[in-house]
Amino acid sequence: MINHLITQKNWQTQLSEAITSVDELLSILELESLKARIYLPAYFELRVPRAFVAKMTIGDSDDPLLKQVLPDQQEQITVTGYVNDPLDENAHNPVKGLLHKYQSRVLLTITGACAIHCRYCFRQHFDYSANMPTASAQADIIDYITAHPEINEVILSGGDPLNVTNRRLFAWFDTLDAIPQLTTIRLHTRLPVVIPARLDDALLDRMAQSRCHIVMVIHCNHANEIDTLTLEYLQRARVAGITLLNQTVLLKGINDSVASQVALSQRLFAAGVLPYYLHILDKVAGAAHFDSDERSAIELYWRLLSELPGYLVPKLVRELPNRPFKVPIDIYNGV
Repeated sequence: MINHLITQKNWQTQLSEAITSVDELLSILELESLKARIYLPAYFELRVPRAFVAKMTIGDSDDPLLKQVLPDQQEQITVTGYVNDPLDENAHNPVKGLLHKYQSRVLLTITGACAIHCRYCFRQHFDYSANMPTASAQADIIDYITAHPEINEVILSGGDPLNVTNRRLFAWFDTLDAIPQLTTIRLHTRLPVVIPARLDDALLDRMAQSRCHIVMVIHCNHANEIDTLTLEYLQRARVAGITLLNQTVLLKGINDSVASQVALSQRLFAAGVLPYYLHILDKVAGAAHFDSDERSAIELYWRLLSELPGYLVPKLVRELPNRPFKVPIDIYNGV
């Protein structure tokens, strides 16, 4: 059960009080015995909000939420094919802070900060310092977009775009709303799941007023991440007219069972969120132990098709470098 003393705090206080100590996390969960298996790389430290920890089961070393954030010695293992930049994003960075891989849309990395450090993150080695758009670079971004009339959507990403203050975020909305060719502003974010209070009234009101259609793609991997409070905040966002989608990463030993995926889709739907993508893991260095092989993913997908209505089955995809789209997995392969 969530500690209401935590959730009554504003989102910025919750963000500042996130747990960064392995000892503190294990003490709260009464799992001090796990310390021997911890490996904590200096470049990607532990970070997890207390509201997210409160959704974990005390004393359960196999808790699916804990396994996503607890650093593990397996991260030290070098595995062939798992690299620092699995999507070759640095090759699609024409303007500082802007990635242009897909024809009709661009992605802006407006911050390098996240509220939570997921151990499978494909950008854990990304050089944010070299790719953060400065105030002066915003003019270059606007010029780039207007010079490419095929662009009609901007994706705010990072890091996590909801990690920045409302003032900074609203400034981006104002800038993008003023570009006539844009029809959609999309946000890719984990914050509504790990700190639901981030969906405050000011944010929802500003998004509801946008000239552009607002799409929020949350990142939720397990039904246990959507407790009653999270569900309520997501439903408020939907009432505000925001299109809510979810993308999930298929993680071995965490959500690679039929039961966990069915429960996740049903819980998302209750919150007003439609499943969007089920991603095969990006092959980032340090995360090979989370990977589920493609054949197992296909078998899982066929089971989901039989157990869920079509609108609750996410697309099974893999993102590959130098492809101008998410690559659908051939579910007929080997059938």
